[in-house]
Amino acid sequence: MTLKNSPAHHPDVIKILDDNALTAPKKIELLQSMYDEARDLQRAASESAMDADDGNNRLLRSVELALEQLGVGTPEAGAATL
Repeated sequence: MTLKNSPAHHPDVIKILDDNALTAPKKIELLQSMYDEARDLQRAASESAMDADDGNNRLLRSVELALEQLGVGTPEAGAATL
């Protein structure tokens, strides 16, 4: 299954993957930055009254799939890492 056919795809992730002007290392850098930002927002949501279903879970999954597609894993994320 490609990322584009995945129900978890996110437009910003697709834009990065489809940008032929970006090298693979640059795509990985951008995706990892996006992942870190989404994790930070997810962490903040778990500690406050923010909407728990604000799209960050979808974004995180999309970034994880994209990084896997590029041959890079993501850090283990569980309750202890939030």
